[in-house]
Amino acid sequence: MHRLNIVKETLRQSITAIKGIGGETAEALAELNIQTVKDLLEYFPYRYEDYRVRDLEEIKHEERVTVEGKVHSEPSLIYYGRKRSRLTLRLLVEKYLVQVVLFNQPYLKNKLSINEVVTVTGKWDQHRQTITASEVHTGAITKTKDFEPVYAIKGKLTVKGLRRFIQLAFNQFGEEIEESLPEQYLINYKLLNKKTALRIMHFPMNAQELKQARRRFVYEEFFLFQLKMQALRKIEREHSKGIAQNYQLGEVKEFLSSLPYALTNAQKRVVNEILSDMKSPFRMNRLLQGDVGSGKTAVAAIALYASTTAGYQGALMVPTEILAEQHMDSLKNMLVPFDIRCELLTSSVKGKRRKEILQLLKSGEIHLLIGTHALIQEEVEFQNLGLVITDEQHRFGVEQRRVLREKGENPDVLFMTATPIPRTLSITVFGEMDVSIIDEMPAGRKAIETYWAKPDMLDRVLGFVEKELRAGHQAYVICPLIEESEKLDVQNVIDVHSTLTHYFNGRYEVGLMHGQLTPTEKEEVMKTFSLNKKQVLVSTTVVEVGVNVPNATIMVIYDAERFGLAQLHQLRGRVGRGSEQSYCILLAEPKSEVGKERMKIMTETNDGFVLSEKDLELRGPGDFFGKKQSGLPEFKVADMVHDYRALETARDDAAKLIQTEEFWHVPEYGYLRNYLKESGVLEGEKLD
Repeated sequence: MHRLNIVKETLRQSITAIKGIGGETAEALAELNIQTVKDLLEYFPYRYEDYRVRDLEEIKHEERVTVEGKVHSEPSLIYYGRKRSRLTLRLLVEKYLVQVVLFNQPYLKNKLSINEVVTVTGKWDQHRQTITASEVHTGAITKTKDFEPVYAIKGKLTVKGLRRFIQLAFNQFGEEIEESLPEQYLINYKLLNKKTALRIMHFPMNAQELKQARRRFVYEEFFLFQLKMQALRKIEREHSKGIAQNYQLGEVKEFLSSLPYALTNAQKRVVNEILSDMKSPFRMNRLLQGDVGSGKTAVAAIALYASTTAGYQGALMVPTEILAEQHMDSLKNMLVPFDIRCELLTSSVKGKRRKEILQLLKSGEIHLLIGTHALIQEEVEFQNLGLVITDEQHRFGVEQRRVLREKGENPDVLFMTATPIPRTLSITVFGEMDVSIIDEMPAGRKAIETYWAKPDMLDRVLGFVEKELRAGHQAYVICPLIEESEKLDVQNVIDVHSTLTHYFNGRYEVGLMHGQLTPTEKEEVMKTFSLNKKQVLVSTTVVEVGVNVPNATIMVIYDAERFGLAQLHQLRGRVGRGSEQSYCILLAEPKSEVGKERMKIMTETNDGFVLSEKDLELRGPGDFFGKKQSGLPEFKVADMVHDYRALETARDDAAKLIQTEEFWHVPEYGYLRNYLKESGVLEGEKLD
């Protein structure tokens, strides 16, 4: 049975309560955000010096390593620059002869002699068979520990000093450390208790116990984070009184049978999830993920039609005018035969026409309004808004999405995205939403053939492009930058546009599109391309989202190694929208192994979800959304990519626990309820 506080008050005391830590040290520690005893005990090392002597065969490239061997050659010393030097020597480590490099330690030249046994710690370069050493000791290894923790420090603090303060904290307060996980999970997963695990994180004796301590904190971080997410989700669901939309099932079925194609199994599953949410009295808060071309628009049309049969209006908000027009065309074709009035509202709709639309919307004569952020302007009033759909939801701010939602009395909300988000990230970032995934492509759709070509093959590539143009098709050419940059030797749109205009020499028209054009200019460029007045479009990544030109069958991407997999996949999805075979050519000469791996993966799969998972592995979560993306939690120990299984387990555990009556009433879980209050998830007084 747990006590009720997740952290004892004694551990909340200022660090000056630790004997041996005065005001000056407390100030230095405050720079690391260490204010309390708890903060200090939970200030984990960011890595460990590994002093185990291991066989070179088991060491990975760029891993830190300690080896023992005999000096095999006279050390060679080179000076360069002021007070800078490089000392190199050959070391015989068992059957391997490796090179050891030491920077700015010239005095070691006279201390190391041939056949002497030395211990070297440093970074291993597998390709060059070289260790860049940070430490060299004469004689065999004498360390008493396998691992030594290394902490991030600032100012006057030293790693040695920080270790001493942590030791003092353990001596004085070690017995006060209380468990923060329910006992059932410790037993089920054979996890160490918190006190033991904390001690090992700071003072590990061997690799095995360090692994177990880390495992415990990975689970704890994920579990407490997911507990907040699942509680938010439950509260949001139960306290956000929604609309129970009693749609007419017979009419919805009739609408389904009117579609010119059968739904895929994935579309059927997703439609059922959405309709079930709409019928419930709670407000729907669902994210619909589907790869480019998987049929999200059809799903949106079914949901919007169902809402009108229940007597409500629908709204669809998209990021650009051209996308709004495309949605308007396709939805109108589907819905007008069923007497559903659809209208388009963008900043281009002005004057008398605008006034008329606003009046008809307010009177309820317009059933479905499609548009850009013009939908959230103050004068836009619905009579009875029941369903709000936001396409490419990450393109709109949280505030814009909220304003649209408030146009009705708690309407159901569906977010759609064609950016496949890896499961680990959707669990973490969108944990308070329900997630639906269309993970199946419509039958008969031709896969886009993707090829990787080196820049010196450009003539062949352009020959292939011209062949497609002669067949009456169109081409996209994508470049990373707008203008020449001294820092990056990459192709830019202005140069490429000029080169291709010269190359096609009036045989075909070449358009130019980039981020510095005004919205009106961009719309104009896209219109001329859509109408085939220009056959080639040279562009930056602004064409990434939602442009639909079925006649475009070829996509050439310059400097493809500069893009992440998710972005390359989004760009590739601009072609392959008609019945003809389409192609994507990646022009790239990547220098790094990761770059080469990316190109290889792109040519092997068209599955956006497979690519997004690979991208996450290669780049890490921070880069996946871009550095500015909020919503990615900072974990001290856990890693969303590496530890994704623990994340899924913790999420399931937290979701089940939150749904039990016991969690909300039994004293045993009082400390976790307190934690939710301290985190701002639950309101009200703290429990005792």
